Amino acid sequence: MIAAKDVGKRFGDAADGVTAIANISMNIAEGEFVSLLGPSGCGKSTFLRCLAGLEQTTGGTLLVDGKPIEGPPERLGMAFQRDALLDWMNVLDNVLLPADFSGGRRREFEPRARELLKMAGLSGFVQAYPRTLSGGMRQRVAMCRSLLLEPRLLLMDEPFGALDALTRDQLNVDLHRLWTQLRMTVVFVTHSISEAIFLSSRIVVFSPRPGTVIEDIQVELPDERRLAVRETEPFGRYSRHVRGLFENMGLLHD
Repeated sequence: MIAAKDVGKRFGDAADGVTAIANISMNIAEGEFVSLLGPSGCGKSTFLRCLAGLEQTTGGTLLVDGKPIEGPPERLGMAFQRDALLDWMNVLDNVLLPADFSGGRRREFEPRARELLKMAGLSGFVQAYPRTLSGGMRQRVAMCRSLLLEPRLLLMDEPFGALDALTRDQLNVDLHRLWTQLRMTVVFVTHSISEAIFLSSRIVVFSPRPGTVIEDIQVELPDERRLAVRETEPFGRYSRHVRGLFENMGLLHD
Protein backbone atom coordinates (compact mmCIF):
# COMPACT_ATOMS: atom_id res chain seq x y z
CA MET A 1 0.00 0.00 0.00
CA ILE A 2 2.84 2.39 0.89
CA ALA A 3 6.25 2.30 -0.78
CA ALA A 4 9.04 4.64 0.33
CA LYS A 5 12.42 4.58 -1.40
CA ASP A 6 15.26 6.86 -0.25
CA VAL A 7 12.77 9.51 0.89
CA GLY A 8 14.26 12.78 2.10
CA LYS A 9 12.83 16.06 3.35
CA ARG A 10 14.82 19.26 3.78
CA PHE A 11 13.45 22.54 5.10
CA GLY A 12 15.10 25.73 3.88
CA ASP A 13 18.02 26.16 1.48
CA ALA A 14 21.42 24.52 1.37
CA ALA A 15 23.08 27.28 3.41
CA ASP A 16 20.93 27.36 6.52
CA GLY A 17 18.30 24.66 6.01
CA VAL A 18 17.59 21.56 8.08
CA THR A 19 17.42 18.00 6.79
CA ALA A 20 14.64 16.30 8.73
CA ILE A 21 14.77 12.82 7.16
CA ALA A 22 17.20 11.18 4.75
CA ASN A 23 17.09 7.96 2.73
CA ILE A 24 13.95 6.57 4.37
CA SER A 25 12.96 3.28 2.73
CA MET A 26 10.13 0.96 3.79
CA ASN A 27 7.11 -0.87 2.42
CA ILE A 28 3.82 -1.09 4.34
CA ALA A 29 1.21 -3.64 3.31
CA GLU A 30 -2.50 -3.02 3.56
CA GLY A 31 -3.84 -3.86 7.01
CA GLU A 32 -0.56 -3.50 8.89
CA PHE A 33 -0.14 -1.48 12.08
CA VAL A 34 3.30 0.15 11.83
CA SER A 35 4.75 2.34 14.58
CA LEU A 36 7.47 4.88 13.87
CA LEU A 37 9.62 5.00 16.99
CA GLY A 38 12.48 7.37 17.70
CA PRO A 39 13.73 10.35 19.73
CA SER A 40 12.24 13.83 19.55
CA GLY A 41 13.14 15.70 16.40
CA CYS A 42 14.11 12.61 14.39
CA GLY A 43 11.63 13.28 11.58
CA LYS A 44 8.85 10.79 12.44
CA SER A 45 6.13 13.43 12.24
CA THR A 46 7.69 14.92 9.11
CA PHE A 47 7.51 11.54 7.38
CA LEU A 48 3.88 11.19 8.53
CA ARG A 49 3.04 14.61 7.09
CA CYS A 50 4.63 13.59 3.79
CA LEU A 51 2.43 10.47 3.78
CA ALA A 52 -0.60 12.68 4.40
CA GLY A 53 0.27 14.95 1.51
CA LEU A 54 0.75 17.91 3.85
CA GLU A 55 4.47 18.20 3.04
CA GLN A 56 6.31 17.51 -0.19
CA THR A 57 9.36 15.29 -0.14
CA THR A 58 12.63 16.74 -1.44
CA GLY A 59 14.21 13.41 -2.37
CA GLY A 60 13.37 9.83 -3.26
CA THR A 61 9.95 8.41 -4.08
CA LEU A 62 6.90 7.99 -1.86
CA LEU A 63 3.92 6.10 -3.29
CA VAL A 64 0.47 5.09 -2.06
CA ASP A 65 -1.17 2.38 -4.16
CA GLY A 66 1.63 2.84 -6.69
CA LYS A 67 0.94 6.54 -7.23
CA PRO A 68 3.01 9.56 -6.13
CA ILE A 69 1.46 11.53 -3.27
CA GLU A 70 0.25 14.86 -4.62
CA GLY A 71 -2.25 15.62 -1.86
CA PRO A 72 -4.10 13.73 0.88
CA PRO A 73 -4.67 10.12 -0.29
CA GLU A 74 -8.23 8.91 -0.74
CA ARG A 75 -9.92 7.52 2.38
CA LEU A 76 -7.32 9.01 4.71
CA GLY A 77 -7.95 9.40 8.44
CA MET A 78 -5.73 11.44 10.78
CA ALA A 79 -5.41 11.81 14.54
CA PHE A 80 -3.05 14.14 16.39
CA GLN A 81 -1.85 14.75 19.94
CA ARG A 82 -4.42 17.53 20.31
CA ASP A 83 -7.93 16.22 19.80
CA ALA A 84 -9.09 19.44 18.05
CA LEU A 85 -12.71 18.89 19.04
CA LEU A 86 -15.09 21.82 18.47
CA ASP A 87 -16.37 22.88 21.88
CA TRP A 88 -19.67 24.26 20.56
CA MET A 89 -20.63 20.88 19.04
CA ASN A 90 -21.75 17.82 20.95
CA VAL A 91 -19.94 14.50 20.68
CA LEU A 92 -22.07 13.12 17.84
CA ASP A 93 -21.73 16.32 15.81
CA ASN A 94 -17.96 16.30 16.29
CA VAL A 95 -17.72 12.73 15.01
CA LEU A 96 -19.95 13.57 12.03
CA LEU A 97 -17.87 16.58 11.02
CA PRO A 98 -15.99 14.73 8.21
CA ALA A 99 -19.35 13.70 6.71
CA ASP A 100 -20.48 17.33 6.77
CA PHE A 101 -17.32 18.31 4.88
CA SER A 102 -17.67 15.51 2.31
CA GLY A 103 -20.83 16.71 0.63
CA GLY A 104 -23.29 16.85 3.50
CA ARG A 105 -23.50 13.07 3.95
CA ARG A 106 -24.49 13.33 7.60
CA ARG A 107 -27.60 11.15 7.37
CA GLU A 108 -25.65 8.43 5.54
CA PHE A 109 -22.93 8.25 8.20
CA GLU A 110 -24.88 8.84 11.43
CA PRO A 111 -25.45 5.09 12.05
CA ARG A 112 -21.71 4.47 11.66
CA ALA A 113 -20.92 7.38 14.01
CA ARG A 114 -23.16 5.91 16.67
CA GLU A 115 -21.66 2.44 16.20
CA LEU A 116 -18.11 3.79 16.53
CA LEU A 117 -19.07 5.66 19.70
CA LYS A 118 -20.57 2.45 21.07
CA MET A 119 -17.37 0.54 20.26
CA ALA A 120 -15.41 3.27 22.08
CA GLY A 121 -17.64 3.06 25.16
CA LEU A 122 -19.21 6.47 24.53
CA SER A 123 -22.76 5.58 23.53
CA GLY A 124 -24.03 7.36 26.63
CA PHE A 125 -22.27 10.63 25.71
CA VAL A 126 -23.52 11.39 22.19
CA GLN A 127 -25.19 14.62 23.36
CA ALA A 128 -22.40 15.67 25.73
CA TYR A 129 -20.09 18.59 24.93
CA PRO A 130 -16.28 18.27 24.88
CA ARG A 131 -15.80 20.53 27.91
CA THR A 132 -17.59 17.93 30.07
CA LEU A 133 -15.31 15.04 28.99
CA SER A 134 -12.01 13.79 30.36
CA GLY A 135 -8.88 13.90 28.21
CA GLY A 136 -9.17 10.20 27.44
CA MET A 137 -12.81 10.50 26.43
CA ARG A 138 -11.98 13.42 24.16
CA GLN A 139 -9.32 11.33 22.42
CA ARG A 140 -11.83 8.50 21.96
CA VAL A 141 -14.16 10.97 20.25
CA ALA A 142 -11.29 12.13 18.04
CA MET A 143 -10.50 8.50 17.15
CA CYS A 144 -14.12 7.89 16.19
CA ARG A 145 -14.08 11.01 14.01
CA SER A 146 -10.93 9.85 12.22
CA LEU A 147 -12.57 6.47 11.51
CA LEU A 148 -15.96 7.79 10.36
CA LEU A 149 -15.36 7.73 6.61
CA GLU A 150 -13.98 4.19 6.77
CA PRO A 151 -10.36 5.13 6.04
CA ARG A 152 -8.05 2.65 4.40
CA LEU A 153 -5.11 4.56 5.86
CA LEU A 154 -5.05 6.02 9.38
CA LEU A 155 -2.13 8.28 10.34
CA MET A 156 -1.69 8.97 14.06
CA ASP A 157 0.84 11.45 15.45
CA GLU A 158 1.35 10.79 19.18
CA PRO A 159 -2.39 10.87 19.86
CA PHE A 160 -1.97 9.74 23.48
CA GLY A 161 1.21 11.63 24.33
CA ALA A 162 -0.47 14.22 26.58
CA LEU A 163 -2.50 11.73 28.63
CA ASP A 164 -1.78 10.21 32.03
CA ALA A 165 -0.36 6.68 32.10
CA LEU A 166 -3.56 4.85 33.08
CA THR A 167 -5.67 6.61 30.45
CA ARG A 168 -2.98 5.99 27.85
CA ASP A 169 -2.94 2.28 28.69
CA GLN A 170 -6.71 2.05 28.25
CA LEU A 171 -6.63 3.88 24.93
CA ASN A 172 -3.89 1.55 23.71
CA VAL A 173 -6.25 -1.36 24.40
CA ASP A 174 -9.16 0.47 22.74
CA LEU A 175 -7.15 1.34 19.63
CA HIS A 176 -5.76 -2.16 19.20
CA ARG A 177 -9.25 -3.62 19.53
CA LEU A 178 -10.61 -1.21 16.91
CA TRP A 179 -7.74 -2.07 14.56
CA THR A 180 -8.32 -5.84 14.90
CA GLN A 181 -12.01 -5.29 14.10
CA LEU A 182 -11.63 -2.81 11.21
CA ARG A 183 -8.16 -3.77 9.83
CA MET A 184 -7.32 -0.42 8.29
CA THR A 185 -3.65 0.36 7.68
CA VAL A 186 -2.23 2.40 10.57
CA VAL A 187 1.01 4.40 10.74
CA PHE A 188 1.50 5.50 14.35
CA VAL A 189 4.15 7.92 15.65
CA THR A 190 5.29 7.48 19.25
CA HIS A 191 8.21 8.01 21.64
CA SER A 192 7.12 5.10 23.84
CA ILE A 193 8.85 1.75 23.40
CA SER A 194 6.16 -0.20 25.28
CA GLU A 195 3.34 1.54 23.38
CA ALA A 196 4.96 0.70 20.04
CA ILE A 197 5.41 -2.97 20.99
CA PHE A 198 1.90 -3.32 22.39
CA LEU A 199 0.12 -1.80 19.40
CA SER A 200 2.14 -2.81 16.38
CA SER A 201 2.57 -5.55 13.87
CA ARG A 202 5.86 -3.79 12.94
CA ILE A 203 8.10 -1.14 14.50
CA VAL A 204 10.34 1.07 12.37
CA VAL A 205 13.09 2.63 14.51
CA PHE A 206 14.40 6.05 13.43
CA SER A 207 17.82 7.50 14.18
CA PRO A 208 18.33 11.05 15.53
CA ARG A 209 18.01 13.82 12.93
CA PRO A 210 18.33 13.51 10.07
CA GLY A 211 16.08 10.53 10.57
CA THR A 212 17.02 7.29 8.87
CA VAL A 213 15.70 3.76 9.41
CA ILE A 214 17.86 1.92 11.94
CA GLU A 215 15.82 -1.28 12.04
CA ASP A 216 12.46 -2.63 10.89
CA ILE A 217 11.15 -5.06 13.53
CA GLN A 218 8.35 -7.58 13.03
CA VAL A 219 6.28 -7.91 16.23
CA GLU A 220 4.90 -11.40 16.76
CA LEU A 221 2.51 -11.21 19.70
CA PRO A 222 -1.07 -12.53 20.02
CA ASP A 223 -3.67 -10.69 17.92
CA GLU A 224 -5.83 -10.17 21.00
CA ARG A 225 -3.64 -8.10 23.29
CA ARG A 226 -4.36 -7.36 26.91
CA LEU A 227 -2.15 -5.20 29.09
CA ALA A 228 -0.85 -8.36 30.78
CA VAL A 229 1.09 -9.16 27.59
CA ARG A 230 3.60 -6.53 28.71
CA GLU A 231 4.65 -8.86 31.54
CA THR A 232 5.51 -11.75 29.21
CA GLU A 233 8.98 -12.81 28.15
CA PRO A 234 8.42 -12.17 24.40
CA PHE A 235 7.35 -8.59 25.16
CA GLY A 236 10.40 -8.20 27.37
CA ARG A 237 12.69 -9.43 24.59
CA TYR A 238 11.31 -6.84 22.18
CA SER A 239 11.70 -4.12 24.80
CA ARG A 240 15.32 -5.07 25.58
CA HIS A 241 16.17 -5.22 21.90
CA VAL A 242 14.74 -1.78 21.13
CA ARG A 243 16.36 -0.26 24.21
CA GLY A 244 19.64 -1.72 23.04
CA LEU A 245 19.24 0.09 19.72
CA PHE A 246 18.79 3.41 21.52
CA GLU A 247 21.73 2.68 23.81
CA ASN A 248 23.90 2.04 20.77
CA MET A 249 22.82 5.43 19.40
CA GLY A 250 23.87 7.04 22.71
CA LEU A 251 20.29 7.98 23.57
CA LEU A 252 19.93 5.77 26.66
CA HIS A 253 22.53 5.00 29.30
CA ASP A 254 22.71 3.93 32.95
